[in-house]
Amino acid sequence: MRLSQFHLRTSKETPADAEVISHKLMLKAGMIRKLAAGLYTWSPLGLRVLRKVERVVREEMDAAGAIELLMPSVQPRELWEETGRWEKFGGQLLKIRDRKEAEYCYGPTAEEVITDFARNELASYKQLPVNFYQIQTKFRDEIRPRFGVMRAREFLMKDAYSFHVTDEDLVREYRNMHDAYSRVFTRLGLKFRAVQADSGAIGGDASQEFHVLADSGEDAIAFSDGSAYAANLEAAEAVSPGDRPAPTEALRKVDTPTQKTCEDVAALLGIALQRTVKSVALMGDAIDGADPGGQFVLALVRGDHVVNEIKLAKLAGLADYRLATEAEIAQHLGSEPGFLGPVAPARPIRVVADRSVAAMADFVVGANASGYHLAGVNWGRDLPEPAVVADIRNVVEGDRSPDGQGTLGIARGIEVGHVFQLGRKYAEAMKCTVLDETGKATIPAMGCYGIGVSRIVAAAIEQNHDDAGIAWPDAMAPWLAVVCVINPKNDPAVAEAAQTLYRELNAAGIETALDDRGQRPGAMFADMELIGIPHRVVVSERGLGAGTFEYRHRRASEAESLDRNALFARLGAGGHG
Repeated sequence: MRLSQFHLRTSKETPADAEVISHKLMLKAGMIRKLAAGLYTWSPLGLRVLRKVERVVREEMDAAGAIELLMPSVQPRELWEETGRWEKFGGQLLKIRDRKEAEYCYGPTAEEVITDFARNELASYKQLPVNFYQIQTKFRDEIRPRFGVMRAREFLMKDAYSFHVTDEDLVREYRNMHDAYSRVFTRLGLKFRAVQADSGAIGGDASQEFHVLADSGEDAIAFSDGSAYAANLEAAEAVSPGDRPAPTEALRKVDTPTQKTCEDVAALLGIALQRTVKSVALMGDAIDGADPGGQFVLALVRGDHVVNEIKLAKLAGLADYRLATEAEIAQHLGSEPGFLGPVAPARPIRVVADRSVAAMADFVVGANASGYHLAGVNWGRDLPEPAVVADIRNVVEGDRSPDGQGTLGIARGIEVGHVFQLGRKYAEAMKCTVLDETGKATIPAMGCYGIGVSRIVAAAIEQNHDDAGIAWPDAMAPWLAVVCVINPKNDPAVAEAAQTLYRELNAAGIETALDDRGQRPGAMFADMELIGIPHRVVVSERGLGAGTFEYRHRRASEAESLDRNALFARLGAGGHG
């Protein structure tokens, strides 16, 4: 591609509304242009990168045995009613009406559509297993779209759905897709981790997320320093610290007139924060007709820990919990917030203790009296053993790994892929059946596998950039190399030599652009660094006289002079940096 015939418009200014580096650099490089909140036009330059990602994804899905199709992005309400997600999916579901007042949504995902396709197309076990995939635009009405294409409302996604007669076969395909995803991100030159995850709004029996590691990542990832264990913070297990020590202190009431947080209480008493217990008052589901307004629950975590809302919601009776009001707290505990605790409540309550709290002795909790806490509290002596002991907290740096190998560290990541074992949730709801080997109708098990194609572009920039701009991995670069011409209009020999080199590199299979725009060297080099071309070759009068070209890799600090053979060797097979 001759850049004099290509639309390339870069900017020196940093956009005021861009928060993360990928958003800033994509705008400065002219890859995207904002149309409305969370909606972007991809320029010819940006589209080249997007198509590179798409090609790798498609090649690996095809190699893994998946079959490509294309489903509508506008989906009828009736399908979503069958699964109960028309209301459950929430505000992210963009609902629209046609001229006949029929209701549709702009698809954020396609479980309903693919299941409808399957129930009409698949009749026998002989047609299974099968894995259908598409690369299609999706829309989720984010309440606050931000970070450019990282969290846009409209985005390009690869979504795949598999159907299986047996659960064992589903597990096999799940692993197949996991391996295919690993190959995709490896080929794209990204540093990534596959982590255990919560299934969220999609639902299902098991899931893993793929995260590109970057300091700017929105998601926290827990990983072991002694094994391959990794999980996002929502799903990472906090193991029990061990047996509870014997009590050594007497129960006593301590004056804490203005100290309402564990941090302030620990500072006042001169004790470690780890010796305090945080009480979170909740209202859960009513059980056995008691408390028709809901069951009052006190969730306990150590003072230095944070409650994990996802884990909490998985406990019996807490699927739809909410925080208790001050009136409900006063009714059940006889206290105001800031001084709450599980000892001697005004009314019977349900206590859910984190594993670490259940293993504590001589701890400090609120006294259920304004201005007071209790110290030297012990289970079994001063209050009943907790009704439920469970993992309800976020893991922290230094926790033991759940697999018993090493300790956990915390890194930041950007989710770019997710694989689910859906089970029979959607097929059952939509009455999708096939005949098994005995001729009996059976509900197939399903898998779901998504990759954020447009999100990968931003995630790659977050991981690959410097002060000068983007530094693309070879597989994602708009061109692998660029030939820069110094003074092309006034030196025909230089122009001809550059054009010859440009043609020869492309003929050798090295995708190359020719920067023949006639810019001054400084501005031309700055543009090529900004848009992230991995290899830059400069053709100049001085170089021609010496029989060399000036070569510089995007990540190198200095340029070097190479003759034609050395240049082609550097850029040839195995020489892409």
